[in-house]
Amino acid sequence: MKYFHLIWAALFRRKTRTLLTLVSIAAAFLLFGMLDAVRTSFDQAGASANGARRLQTGSKLSFIQTLPQGLGGQIERVPGVKAVAYANWFGGAYQDPHNQIFSFAVSDNYIDQYPEVDVSDAARKAFATTQTGIIVGQALADKYHWKVGDQIPLQSTIFPLRDGSKNWTFDIVGVMHAKDKSAGWYDQVILMHWKYFDEATPYNGGTVGWYVVSVNDANQADKVARAIDALSTNSDHETRTQTEAAASASWMKQLADIGLIVGSIMGAVFFTLLLLTGNTMMQAVRERTSELAVLKTIGFSNRGVLAMVLAESLLLVLLGGVIGIALAALLIPGVSAGSGGLLNLPTVGIGSWTLGVALMVAIGLIVGALPAWRAMRLNIVDALAGR
Repeated sequence: MKYFHLIWAALFRRKTRTLLTLVSIAAAFLLFGMLDAVRTSFDQAGASANGARRLQTGSKLSFIQTLPQGLGGQIERVPGVKAVAYANWFGGAYQDPHNQIFSFAVSDNYIDQYPEVDVSDAARKAFATTQTGIIVGQALADKYHWKVGDQIPLQSTIFPLRDGSKNWTFDIVGVMHAKDKSAGWYDQVILMHWKYFDEATPYNGGTVGWYVVSVNDANQADKVARAIDALSTNSDHETRTQTEAAASASWMKQLADIGLIVGSIMGAVFFTLLLLTGNTMMQAVRERTSELAVLKTIGFSNRGVLAMVLAESLLLVLLGGVIGIALAALLIPGVSAGSGGLLNLPTVGIGSWTLGVALMVAIGLIVGALPAWRAMRLNIVDALAGR
């Protein structure tokens, strides 16, 4: 710390260049913090179901595999189970095939499983008595100017009607909205009758996509999950019961290798950062060639000059990196809340900070190594002569 003022002055010799470099480093580590939170959330999802009031039971083989409807009755008899509902993916598009809407065919008691979603008594009654009735999310109703009583067409991307057409027609009987941001995702979905869906398409045959299971005691959720999965052990429809967050993570993992994607993105970002920061340090040392020679002239050793340049490089990366991860820590709670429950990102913990600081130190040493080596080997006479 004896020469910190010299290192600080050298770092901000060209303020604009240094600030732009700091912004680039901060952006890279902001991205690191966000992506590491995504990776951690996928790794931690499903570690334990205890604490969850709701569980989701799906096929152990793949999320596209369906389960027999009769399994629901067996699940209801498992000790600790409070209620069971079920649903199928529908996959509807409105007006344009590319305009996909999250739409599900659900059992009559499906909405009862989600107390965080508000649906009026009138809408519930109309939904129960209207075969083609649907309940739409508030955000969708606002976006497309839908209202109760409207009849809308949905084009299924998967399930045709029995006459071969993929154009389904539904009647809006209610609008639902989330009571809090954690359930905001339901403002953007459509719920339809499972029975109508099952009878109208020849490709379902009395099967369901997944079961939603409410438990009496959240602290016994793991035990209940194991008991549910034991029902179908060694059958042709083995199940995996987990929390809803873990189920979503499992679906995503079947679609893509999240760890590989995150690693690839960060590898590209940090490689670019190495080039950018390395170029900045090379320019900074090149501009101070005569100053470094003067330092040697007044008694600084070669190793001292080497240490000062490396310290400058480390300080630059550490400043930008800490700012970036700190911003990620501030933004992650807002991103999780704004996703409406789709993302459940953990806060930036000790593990992320430790990995982040280790990367900062490694990058700082790498980008500072070559300019520091050149500064150490600098010939005083040649430097002062401008050669």
